[in-house]
Amino acid sequence: MSAVTLLLGLVPVVLFLAALVLMDSYKLVSRRAVFLALAAGGLSAVLSFLVNRFLLASSLEAGLLRHAVGPLVEEAVKAAYLVALIRTARVGFLVDAGILGFAVGAGFALVENLYYAAAVGNTDLGLWMVRGLGTAVMHGSTTAIVGILSKSLTDRRGSTSPLLFVPGIALAAVLHALFNNVIVNPVVSTMTILIAMPLLVGLVFRSSDQAMRDWLNASLDSDVEMLQSIESGQVEETPFGQFLSSLKRLPGPVVADMLCLVRIHLELSLRAKGLLIAREAGVELPVDDSVREDFRELHYLERSIGRAGRIAIQPYLRHSSRDLWQLHMLEG
Repeated sequence: MSAVTLLLGLVPVVLFLAALVLMDSYKLVSRRAVFLALAAGGLSAVLSFLVNRFLLASSLEAGLLRHAVGPLVEEAVKAAYLVALIRTARVGFLVDAGILGFAVGAGFALVENLYYAAAVGNTDLGLWMVRGLGTAVMHGSTTAIVGILSKSLTDRRGSTSPLLFVPGIALAAVLHALFNNVIVNPVVSTMTILIAMPLLVGLVFRSSDQAMRDWLNASLDSDVEMLQSIESGQVEETPFGQFLSSLKRLPGPVVADMLCLVRIHLELSLRAKGLLIAREAGVELPVDDSVREDFRELHYLERSIGRAGRIAIQPYLRHSSRDLWQLHMLEG
C-alpha cells in the first residue's frame, strides 16, 4: 500500500478534529483531554473488534452484524468513555461534549483503518477516499452526536441517569447502520457527512457560546456577591450566614471550617471563570501555585467537616454539573 493512500485514510479525520479544537474560543478542551479521548477511541476499536469476532464465532450472520448489530456494538463501546466523562462532570458544555466525542470516534477510526490497511492491502484511491473522508469522519460524527445529545439531555433533566444516554447511542447506531447499508452509494454517504457535519458543528458552537456567556454572566455576579458578603463580615445577613448561626450543636471550629470551605470554593470558582474569559479574549493565564494550595486546603476542609457537614452546606456550594466542571478544569 502506498503512503499516499494510507494517509488519505488517516489524515482527514485528524484535520477535522484539529479544526474543531481551534474553533473552540474558550479552549474548553485541553490537548491532554484530546489525546486521552483519542486513546479511548483506539481502545474501543480493539474491544469492538473482539466483540464482533465473538458474535461471528457464535454463528451470527455476517450481514446482520454489519448492518445492525455491529453499529450498535461499536457506538455503545465508543460512548462508554463519553458517558464516564459526563457523569463525573468532566464535560461542561455542548462544544466540549462534541469535540471529545469526535476525538473518541477519530481514535476508533484511526485504529480501524490501520487494521483494514494491514488486513486488505487494497491501494484503490477511491476506496481510501471513502474510508478517510467518509467512514472515519462518520465514526467521529456519530460519537460527537452521542456527546452533544447526551449532554443536552442531562443538562435539561439535571440528572446523569444512564437512561439519558440511550437516545444518543441509539441515534448514532441508526446513522452508522445507514452508512453501512449497501443500498446507499458510498460516495453519496461520504458527501452527506461532509455537508451535514459542518452544519451541525456550526449550530452546536453557536448554541454553546451563548450558553457559556449566559452562565458566566449569571454565576459570576452571584459568586462575587457571596464572596463580598463573607469578606466584609456581613455574611450573617445572608441565608448562608443564618444557616451557620443555626448550627449551635456543632463545635465552633467545624462551623468556621464550613465558612472557609465556601469561601475557597467561591474563590476557585471566580478563578475558573476568569480563566475562561481570558481564553475567549485570546490570553492564556497560567495556573499558579496559589491555586494548587487552595485546592489542597479545599480537600482538607472537606475531610475536616465530614460527610454530614458537606451534605449540610451543599446547597450553598452550587454543585451543578457546570459548577463541578469548572473546578475539574481548573484543577486539571
